[in-house]
Amino acid sequence: MRRVVVTGVGALTPIGLSAPAYWKALLEGVSGADYITKFDASSFRTRFACELKGFDPLQYIDRREARKMDSFTHYAIVVANEAIQDAGLLQGPLDKDTVGVIMASGIGGLQTFIEEMRGYRPGEPPRFNPFFIPKMIIDIAAGHISIQHGFRGPNYATVSACASSANAIADGYLLIKEGLAEVMIVGGSEAAINEAGVGGFNAMRALSERNDDPKTASRPFDKDRDGFVLGEGGAALVLESLDHARRRGARIYAELAGIGLAADAYHITAPCAAGAELVMKQALRNAGISPTEVDYINVHGTSTPLGDVSETQAIKAVFGDWAYKLHISSTKSMIGHLLGAAGAVEAVATVLSIYHQTIHPTINHFTDDPECDLNYTFHRAVQKPIRYALSNSFGFGGHNACLVFKRYEE
Repeated sequence: MRRVVVTGVGALTPIGLSAPAYWKALLEGVSGADYITKFDASSFRTRFACELKGFDPLQYIDRREARKMDSFTHYAIVVANEAIQDAGLLQGPLDKDTVGVIMASGIGGLQTFIEEMRGYRPGEPPRFNPFFIPKMIIDIAAGHISIQHGFRGPNYATVSACASSANAIADGYLLIKEGLAEVMIVGGSEAAINEAGVGGFNAMRALSERNDDPKTASRPFDKDRDGFVLGEGGAALVLESLDHARRRGARIYAELAGIGLAADAYHITAPCAAGAELVMKQALRNAGISPTEVDYINVHGTSTPLGDVSETQAIKAVFGDWAYKLHISSTKSMIGHLLGAAGAVEAVATVLSIYHQTIHPTINHFTDDPECDLNYTFHRAVQKPIRYALSNSFGFGGHNACLVFKRYEE
């Protein structure tokens, strides 16, 4: 069977506008949460989020082209180009018919939809922007990346709520394994910090309302957690067949050794330990490894009262006594929840953890929860040998994805 490896990464996050900056901030335990600046949130129950800081799309994209895109597409283009450059993909001969792109989003052009509907008045002639639909639809990000670089391989988007970009990575893996592509640029982006995004999640009572202390509001596995913190940004990975990567002398960060994909078949929003258990077991089986070979799990870890307990229960069910010997951490404690981009952003963190043999911390832990009693790597980064690591993503609708990354060995 063809082996699949990671040769490039890109990231645009609330704590760093590149993959190296992101990794550095993760190790330092930096919180990306602060009061919302994108709109007046003073009347909302939640008035803070994890916004991108200092990002200007015009530093990366021509002004005329940028106007035709929603922010989620800006983010996708930026992270894809960083990953492509990081992989050195365009530095030598490349058969672009064998290079594909899958860029995910959970919501897509929400801000574009809001702006266009603000100008509509029932009974009056509608005057919509001709780029309204192309700016809004989720698949357009992959289309722009393909057009920019001439990549003619498989090209589409995956949508599975908060598992969307993990599904994109899984699909890229399968396409390479089946010989339908040699290289896949995979990942996701999200730009939902606006009135509809915050208001909608507030209506669900899903967001933290710790307005007096935003920086510590994302508290995965803490007894006093009260919901997730909304984030924005994106990430991308370059996946390649091992043979293709070797032929061009690429640096290899890690191997993508297996995947799991499963459904809860339970409830549209409530977490389900059985679904999380099933997808991790599938991933281990697909990778051909036992639970005791796993050293680290980058968990979904949203900081919701029920979700963190459910994921902890699932880990115990899969790993038994070994669950207490694992290191676990939640990237969302620092960057918040990037929704459809979460899987890719956290996969980048997992890959870099393996490459640097270092596990980033889970921050903002103050009070132990007796139902969450595993080693969540609180407060400080830990250097540790990591051969296999899992990255978990679970989405509304009961969509579950688990990625198994492995330290690269010849």
